[in-house]
Amino acid sequence: MKRISINKLILTGVVLLTLASCAKKLDLFPQNDLTSETTYATAAGYKSVLAKVYAGLATTGNQGPAGGSDIQGLDEGSQSPFIRGFFNVQELPTDEAVVSWNDQTIKDFHSLSWSSADPFLYGLYSRLVYNVMLANEYLRESADDKVSARGISGADAAEIKSTRAEVRFLRAFNYWVLMDVFGKSTFIDETNVVGTTLPGEKNRTELFTYIETELKAIETELKTVKTIEYGRVDQGAAWALLARMYLNAQVYTGTAKWTEAVTYAKKVIAGGYSLHSDYRQLFMADNDKRTSEMIYAVNCDGLHTKSYGNTTFFVHCAAGDDHNEFGVGGGWYGYRATKGLADRFTDLTGTTDKRAMFTTSAFGTSASQIAIADVGNFANGLHVNKYRNIRSDGGPVSDVNRDFADIDFPIFRLPEMYLIYAEAVLRGGTGGDVATATGYMNLIRQRAYGNTSGNITSGQLDLAFVLDERAREFYWEGHRRTDLIRYNQLTTATYLWPWKGGVASGTPVDSKYNIFPIPATNRTANPNLTQNPGY
Repeated sequence: MKRISINKLILTGVVLLTLASCAKKLDLFPQNDLTSETTYATAAGYKSVLAKVYAGLATTGNQGPAGGSDIQGLDEGSQSPFIRGFFNVQELPTDEAVVSWNDQTIKDFHSLSWSSADPFLYGLYSRLVYNVMLANEYLRESADDKVSARGISGADAAEIKSTRAEVRFLRAFNYWVLMDVFGKSTFIDETNVVGTTLPGEKNRTELFTYIETELKAIETELKTVKTIEYGRVDQGAAWALLARMYLNAQVYTGTAKWTEAVTYAKKVIAGGYSLHSDYRQLFMADNDKRTSEMIYAVNCDGLHTKSYGNTTFFVHCAAGDDHNEFGVGGGWYGYRATKGLADRFTDLTGTTDKRAMFTTSAFGTSASQIAIADVGNFANGLHVNKYRNIRSDGGPVSDVNRDFADIDFPIFRLPEMYLIYAEAVLRGGTGGDVATATGYMNLIRQRAYGNTSGNITSGQLDLAFVLDERAREFYWEGHRRTDLIRYNQLTTATYLWPWKGGVASGTPVDSKYNIFPIPATNRTANPNLTQNPGY
């Protein structure tokens, strides 16, 4: 079994706090099934709720995999999870993923034809707002005066105080997703009083400023890099999120911040992280051991965080009859990649670039098999075998039935900081240089190739190479949509891939699809919310 600590509390002790979940209340404020006096009566109670705040990114309710849902009226497996929802909006609209299913509106994602009535968008928006509200609740109840009034003092009180920065980071991260995906959001923080007025919203620029301010405020309050238990956030996570935000600042605010991206990428790189020697092991059932490279990962465990919407989704959705290669008892015959991803690799067997992790036994990697003549035919397309519910040490996984995965979902890994540094320098950021950027690129490629045969020179390093390298390094990790938007390729004719825009050869689409609409249900519940242009 995986060793986890705080996450063991997720399904064993957190039948404590349930936020209001119907659509009418979701954009208002949290309400407790149990009183604050009961929930937060002890230091152990605080730790349980802290676990629940973290768990909002891995689970969908207090029972798992279904029952006791955080958000009523949404399917726990497909609509209200964070990881699955994040994957659908970040990967399905791109060359890196396509789905064979006809479930409701799921095919609209790859064809870039969604609407504000989409239930999957409503689910992701609701999950993110729920996570924010849960963080707000914790921050209200962990204020010094409330902790003291409950008779909690000494080391226990100090520990609770120290966790507030972690929760502020998690809230900021959820707001970052809302900013990136929806371009604006309901805005509530711990100062909002339950049952008063409807919350307002912040636009993209306002959210950017708020998140940036929050992350800088907690920078010195978070634990020093690599000193906190695995699965919790420290300074490295805050720096990494700032570096990612600054890389995309021109998209978010209209003002480029390339120098700031260089600065914060350098802070993370100097934090003592190093590349793990084996890329494949980063996505296996014991990837919690890869702490040298992982800056922050969402803990997933086959016993304690059962969900059909965390990394369990990755290993089932990509598997068919070859499910044993994925370490699960059965496949869902769903998601593949397009030729666009295949074209980023010079070979698809992993004999040179070991990041090319695609199945060969059942479907192969020939051109005819990669081509997608029929989106609904699971046999068509490039089959991704990146995530495997198999331990690298040969030991057993937590769930002996192999229904639920032990694979942690990486939010930040060190190579992203190398690639942010390289791209920001190439775009004019100061404080770095192309020679150092090339060295970082070659560290990534030496791990991928196992030797120096894939190394490049400074003259070969350009923005197009960086974008392709990001695809090779981060496919199916939730980066691609944001990357293509930054390069102005998601909706334009600059880059076409199979079935983009619902056309077999690919077609450009309306630029409004660079941002998702605010779900209609949320706008009905809260008239203060405005819609994005074109929807």
